Amino acid sequence: MGRASGEGGTAVGLRRLLVDAAAASVNVGVFWLPPITDVAGTWRSAAGLVLAAVTAAAVLLRWRLPVFAAPAAGAATVAASLLGVCQDPMLATAWCSYALALTHASRVRWFMLVVAGTVAVLAAVTGVPQGSLGGSGQRLVIAAAALSGSWLLGVAVGRQLESVAETERARAAEHAVRVQLDVARDVHDVVGHALALISAEAGVTRGLSNAREQELRDALAGIEGHARSALEDVQSLVCSLRADRADTAALEPGISQLPALVGAMRAAGVRVDARIAAPSQVDEAVAVVAFRIVQEALSNVVRHAAGAACTVELHPDGEMLVVRVRDDGPGTEEEGVSGFGLRGMRERARLAGGTVAWRNMPRRGFEVEARLPLGRAG
Repeated sequence: MGRASGEGGTAVGLRRLLVDAAAASVNVGVFWLPPITDVAGTWRSAAGLVLAAVTAAAVLLRWRLPVFAAPAAGAATVAASLLGVCQDPMLATAWCSYALALTHASRVRWFMLVVAGTVAVLAAVTGVPQGSLGGSGQRLVIAAAALSGSWLLGVAVGRQLESVAETERARAAEHAVRVQLDVARDVHDVVGHALALISAEAGVTRGLSNAREQELRDALAGIEGHARSALEDVQSLVCSLRADRADTAALEPGISQLPALVGAMRAAGVRVDARIAAPSQVDEAVAVVAFRIVQEALSNVVRHAAGAACTVELHPDGEMLVVRVRDDGPGTEEEGVSGFGLRGMRERARLAGGTVAWRNMPRRGFEVEARLPLGRAG
């Protein structure tokens, strides 16, 4: 992307240079060469050629050195007009003033416009041969209109570009915040789930007081496997941050990985009854959200309702996908149900166009229910 942007900037710069070269050629050919030719062979002719070259160079450098180009063009035009070797009504200066106003209006403000107006008056009143372009009065009007018009146009365009740039910066900042939230949710879901499983299996292992060596080895192997899986998930997450989303979409878990998730929970000693009726078609992003919600809900069972049995339900309901995880644990006090994991579920569901709700069951237990659109909300 950086290379493409650089090539685009080079193309724009080349176009600007070609346009400025054409403008400088026309200006010198129309307003400078005729009066210089009239005094050919004199020192004024040589001075006129030098001043014409200065003006042409200023036009060519108006984008690279706008602060110097506009004053240089104005000074050269005034000097040449005083010598009678220029008939330019400050058009080259106006050409340079546009770039100055567009890029530096907030710094030079109206000072340069006042200076340009003064230069225009001096050029039109003291240095303009009578009869040129209809007389000094007409040239004064042309110079004033050109300078003020170019300045005001440059200021307007500059403000518009700054507004666009500010909007882009705001969007970039908003995107950065969204990325941070996404990373926080993913790290919480991946690492938190793995630690919950490891904690559950460690508790089971601790309870095997009279276990045989092979049983202990199997339990430790399970803990090692979950730790390795968590490490791989974190590595995949890091890769997704370094690559395009399209390149890492295949790394995201989905509904097809739910049986493996349930199997891992059962291996850790959690009693899980899974009733998964996967829809024939579901948006990939929605499938990821469904998986993460089930993953977090099961992790919460391990954290807050150890030993409880739970049920996982997933099925389509019209145009919605219903995800429900319920346990028969002690439930949660109302003031304690706003943890980061539950907030993460709600944020994921909202981004997918769905909703998440949770509640304590009437007698005993806790339930999380999500309703997600089968096709991602656009």
